[in-house]
Amino acid sequence: MLDTLMLSRIQFALNISFHILFPTITIALCWALLFFKLRANITGDDTWNRIYRFWVKIFALTFALGVVSGITMSFQFGTNWPGFMEKVGNVAGPLLGYEVLTAFFLEATFLGVMLFGGDKVSNRVHTLATFMVAIGTTLSAFWILALNSWMHTPAGHVVRDGVVYPESWLAIIFNPSFPYRFVHMMLASSLTCAFLIAGVSAYRLLRGDDKPGPRYTLKFGLVAVLFLAPAQALVGDFHGLNTLQHQPAKIAAMEGIWHTERGAPLLLFALPDSKQKTNHFEIGIPKGASLILTHDLDGEIKGLNEFADAHPPVAPVFFSFRVMVGMGVLMILVGIAGCWTLYRRGQLYRWQLRVLLAMTFAGWLATLAGWYVTEIGRQPFIVSGILRTRDAVTDQPPEFVWLSLITYAIVYACLLWAYIHTLFLMARKAAQLESFSDARPTQGSPTKTREVQA
Repeated sequence: MLDTLMLSRIQFALNISFHILFPTITIALCWALLFFKLRANITGDDTWNRIYRFWVKIFALTFALGVVSGITMSFQFGTNWPGFMEKVGNVAGPLLGYEVLTAFFLEATFLGVMLFGGDKVSNRVHTLATFMVAIGTTLSAFWILALNSWMHTPAGHVVRDGVVYPESWLAIIFNPSFPYRFVHMMLASSLTCAFLIAGVSAYRLLRGDDKPGPRYTLKFGLVAVLFLAPAQALVGDFHGLNTLQHQPAKIAAMEGIWHTERGAPLLLFALPDSKQKTNHFEIGIPKGASLILTHDLDGEIKGLNEFADAHPPVAPVFFSFRVMVGMGVLMILVGIAGCWTLYRRGQLYRWQLRVLLAMTFAGWLATLAGWYVTEIGRQPFIVSGILRTRDAVTDQPPEFVWLSLITYAIVYACLLWAYIHTLFLMARKAAQLESFSDARPTQGSPTKTREVQA
């Protein structure tokens, strides 16, 4: 039987897992739209305008789902985790308020112009609106990650009578882990967007839509992956060093290290056993973990046994970390191979297009794996060193949480299916409309013919 604590954790994990899928796309997609818009303005090539019109529809669909799922996720603080706001609401409340007052209002102000004002305002104003929405999505990520990072590495506060009060907002916002998390998340969003663009473009090319638009965006996505994936690996290394300094228990769980040791191996595979406090079937690189984490072959890494009951569950953190790293390596290989083929042949082989189609949502998988490492790795605290998760949960009976959990799961499964189905339906419709306009050139003016193309 699952108790209220575990059910509430599962429910919040479900909500955040569904919600994060959509901001992970929109944060970077808006900057991609700005790039498409500027390319159209600079080159005068109407293909870039058609690309913009197609992808701005996908942005609108994704943005809508992100807003809706974000609202339901915020309800969790009141329904499932009342102790969170009672204890740290003086910090969490203002940060969430800043996100609404700056980012959300900025997005809402210019989003209508960006989506519907292409033919109603000047091109300069429309470009400005796209830029402002991009700024808004980035600001939103800034404030949310400031709060999330503070929950991992709290700073700039004092605790009086068991309640947290802000002492320095600069220290709270720019807490020790925030710069690494913010850059890491922005790169994760950019990679997710790059693979989405490349995957949808590959889908259109596989269906015979061999027109400039999908070929331009395929190249855009692959070049972005070529540069972003190695950059993400480098930032991840810096982030790991920061985590070792401030959250050593999380690092021990990620690496499956039970006993403090020097020259710790880098485990490629193992089966962690929490009862016996050991690993089975270890396959590792001698001294690899110490080299990567301390940049010293004989560097010391604290083991999980040093933290008694204050370390996270090992297996989910251990395996999620390897999924994240494995996806990162695959992204680097796909980016290099794809760009090399484009350079040598001018176009990809069909099997490479199929690989990109299969990896359309690879960024989602990598992001979720990384998010699980981050959030499960913080346990048993909801705010590291300040508030344990069990002390913040509601006292409602498990039956109530079961009901809401099942409802959320059903609704989210339907919405996710609908989103993916609509995404590829839009890609098919774009190809059909363009082919139809090419086959019926006499209907409408040349301008109207161009406008119907995707």
